[in-house]
Amino acid sequence: MQEIKENWEKIKEYIKTEYELNSVSYNTWILPLDFYKIEENTVFILIPSDNPQAFNYINKKYKHFFKEAISVLFNDSFDIEFVLDNSKEDNEEYVDITQSINYKNANLNPKYKFETFVIGSNNKLAHSAALAVAESPGEIYNPLYIYGGAGLGKTHLMHSIGHFTLESKPDTNVIYVTSEDFTNDVIESIRSGNQSTITKMRDKYRNADVLMVDDIQFIIGKDATQEEFFNTFNTLHLAGKQIILSSDKPPKELETLDARFKSRFAMGLIVDIQAPDYETRMAILRQLAENNAKKIDDDIIKYIAENVKSNIRELEGAFNQIINISRIENTDHITLDTAEKALKNIINQNQNELITPDYILNVVCEEFGVSPEDMRSSRRNQEIVTPRHIFMYLCRQIIDMTYEDIAKYLMKKDHTTVIHGYKRVKEDLLKDPEYANRINNIKVKISPQN
Repeated sequence: MQEIKENWEKIKEYIKTEYELNSVSYNTWILPLDFYKIEENTVFILIPSDNPQAFNYINKKYKHFFKEAISVLFNDSFDIEFVLDNSKEDNEEYVDITQSINYKNANLNPKYKFETFVIGSNNKLAHSAALAVAESPGEIYNPLYIYGGAGLGKTHLMHSIGHFTLESKPDTNVIYVTSEDFTNDVIESIRSGNQSTITKMRDKYRNADVLMVDDIQFIIGKDATQEEFFNTFNTLHLAGKQIILSSDKPPKELETLDARFKSRFAMGLIVDIQAPDYETRMAILRQLAENNAKKIDDDIIKYIAENVKSNIRELEGAFNQIINISRIENTDHITLDTAEKALKNIINQNQNELITPDYILNVVCEEFGVSPEDMRSSRRNQEIVTPRHIFMYLCRQIIDMTYEDIAKYLMKKDHTTVIHGYKRVKEDLLKDPEYANRINNIKVKISPQN
């Protein structure tokens, strides 16, 4: 006991270094914790009494960290328990905030928390930024702008920020809203023709301490909604309130978005989430398996991870499909045969889909808002040249078309134009991470399984 007590600061420093905690996380959650006592092979750790709402988060997030640190540093195994400093002998349980008016008004999904978010190389930066914002809303990274394809975890992170903030500071006014809901609120307030209704709508958003708007790209072209959001953004930002936005693209690639929005969105931090790699897919599926009553062998998890690659939503859908089939067949132990049978339509459909130049062209045209006729024209303005070069690159990369065939397809006389376009894209991929991410997202749309 004495050895652990005397080396308490060393234990905390070990956790900071080993788990690569940033200064905000360490100073907020680990540094204030004190050693209390050891009883029946359990180390009791004190949480300061001025932050009882942090009990649940610390208990879930950091218990394993302390257990591992003590085991490594002292070559002995202990259980870990946290207690509030003002109740050492009778630990008061964490207060359920889900019944509070602030929690109900926040519109949060109870399943989307930091504890259930699987961190991988594809989302590590976004997760770190979201946690930093949750720990110190309005102080850093304001606004926080998260972008990436559908089903990659943007909404999960936004809800996690909301939960974390309310658990730490229950009096915080947190609002999560989709851009569609925001638009509907604006339309209804205008339609009412009643100034008090418009004022009430504005007060709802402009009195928020933390405002999160999902899929912000959908306000583009809606003049009244854009103007209302612009004024709301300015009001909150000037007041030092936290703003979190999500989109499918970075601000600079939202071509028709006003420059005044692009400049404001870039005032804070812009982070992306990419498609999960194999290791992250495995971790996500193992987490799903742990929460399921049926036994699921690791070869089934590997089968799903190897064949469903595009996003987390499809991973979960494939997993649930297997569970549902096993329930129909009333089997307790799911086999690989059951998994293959459950996913035969999903996986075979993706694997056997014929990818043609026409298909690639349509995807690229949709991405950049141009027409196939534009791509085959002689126009050389940047709005056409960029997607044209990307089309050339993807035809080489995905279906191995020759330079000559690509030139013929685009009705170009000289295939050296295609060679130049292909090389240009390869060079830009190395220079610009955002550009590389966009190319990757297009490739996923064309061929999710590659």
